[in-house]
Amino acid sequence: MKKMLKLALIAAAAATAFGASAQDFPAKDKTVTIVVPFAAGGPTDRVARDLAEALRKPLGATVVVDNTAGAGSSIGAARVARATPDGYTLLLNHIGMSTMPALYRKLSFSVPNDFEYVGMVNDVPMTLIARPTMPANNMKELITWIGQNKGKINLGNAGLGAASHLCGLMFQDAMKVEMTTVPYKGTAPAITDLIGGQIDLLCDQTTNTTPQIEGKKVKAYAVTTTQRLTTPALKDLPTLAESGLKDFNVSIWHGLYAPKGTPAAVVTKINDALKVALKDPDFIKKQEGLGAVVITDKRIEPAEHKKFVVAEIEKWGAVIKAAGTFAD
Repeated sequence: MKKMLKLALIAAAAATAFGASAQDFPAKDKTVTIVVPFAAGGPTDRVARDLAEALRKPLGATVVVDNTAGAGSSIGAARVARATPDGYTLLLNHIGMSTMPALYRKLSFSVPNDFEYVGMVNDVPMTLIARPTMPANNMKELITWIGQNKGKINLGNAGLGAASHLCGLMFQDAMKVEMTTVPYKGTAPAITDLIGGQIDLLCDQTTNTTPQIEGKKVKAYAVTTTQRLTTPALKDLPTLAESGLKDFNVSIWHGLYAPKGTPAAVVTKINDALKVALKDPDFIKKQEGLGAVVITDKRIEPAEHKKFVVAEIEKWGAVIKAAGTFAD
């Protein structure tokens, strides 16, 4: 009886301390770190740094970015999954959260079960572009050209598991045409070879393709979103869905995560700060400059964020398994 009473008192004390820590979050002398699972300077890193700046005031804490790159974002994600669940270590990741479970068959963590979902941040549309010497002048002509050149088409990507790789897999599946995929170590060399005519096609996010389209260095055919974009350089491009590829919808979304077990009160505080940050005019302007669309729908809520990612895991799992392409 005494032992049970002692255990109950310990549990009560722990609960009180835990509640207090949640109530006092964030402490004035502690820094909140957003782990980015990619190298500095890339699109996700830029989103994270913009977000860190927008979060500081509503969160009431110093927010810094720490890059832990490698293995298709799985190294950085694993670091956060193992971190102390106190709200001071967060993860900002893109669509890789939904593709890792299929690409990496021996992950050290579970995407659905080892994180607290804080909320979505933005969507980055993608564009289908081609070498400047491509004879097709619109999407209809490109579809015809693809049909006439089966077995001869080179489709570039920025590496296994990259956004361009995933978009390329879905494009091949939708077209029912197998293309020779050419992986590069990043988007820059892929676009360089596309401009030079060494590859035929590339599907990549607007953050990388818009300058090339504006400079007329490549031919642009369509966007991968369900609706046309309003960006001046892209506003006249049709969607792939309206071009005949039914239900084709790919965007490189970003979401914010905390380690599993982070107190609900802490997650709520971070989510509240995130909602304020996403309405910050300066943050919105910076995201528009990247070609990104700030989230305003229900995916800003933790439960809807998780629901969305789980559905994305199912969608991309089917595509990746059908292609038989794995990172391990």
